[in-house]
Amino acid sequence: MADTASRREKTPQAPPSASNLKLVGGRLCLDFVNTVDWHGTDHPKEWLTSFDEFVQWAVHAGAVDRQTAEGLMAAGRARPAEAAGALREALALREAMYRIFAAVAAAREPPADDLEHLNRALARALPRLRLQARPGGFDWAWADDEATPLDRPLWPILASAAELLTSGDLARVRRCADDECGWLFVDMSRNRSRRWCAMEDCGNRAKARRLRQRARDAPVSGEPTQPGQDA
Repeated sequence: MADTASRREKTPQAPPSASNLKLVGGRLCLDFVNTVDWHGTDHPKEWLTSFDEFVQWAVHAGAVDRQTAEGLMAAGRARPAEAAGALREALALREAMYRIFAAVAAAREPPADDLEHLNRALARALPRLRLQARPGGFDWAWADDEATPLDRPLWPILASAAELLTSGDLARVRRCADDECGWLFVDMSRNRSRRWCAMEDCGNRAKARRLRQRARDAPVSGEPTQPGQDA
């Protein structure tokens, strides 16, 4: 198994953390489900081990801005029990979304209870959407309030999941060909041939394994010729 440090962005000075994980999913919701390394094993690596790490990842992935994040982390410190509950719900939703999209990638029916879990969360988040004017038109925005809802980072993630599940790109959702990896992504290659979450990670490991296997299978030069064989 590879060093989990390879999963982070190429910032050698920074230790591996939720705030520098690679974003290879192609959609916010898939980047969120990829906050676990080695999802396909019985010893996954969890990157979101605290509410602050969840918020820091959300900034990194573009789910919230820095100002919103600072307010969330301050609110989490002031309401630690609520923050712990928000993190538990975020991770439970992440796993539900993972099972849904993994089922899609494998052309299986998604679990009904996971879809219901996602629908309940969407029913809480989507009423927060508002139209706001911008130069030349309008855009969607999230209505924040003074209470600082600690599930705020989930709102755009949930919207991303709903958008992907109802879009034509759903047929392009793939699971990394490395069985141990488990990361998911949208294959936007022209001929839909992308196999790896990241070629420099899982793709290169697979290439190295093939080379090692060829080396093991190759005959050793200079072996003595067996009796009856041509020289």
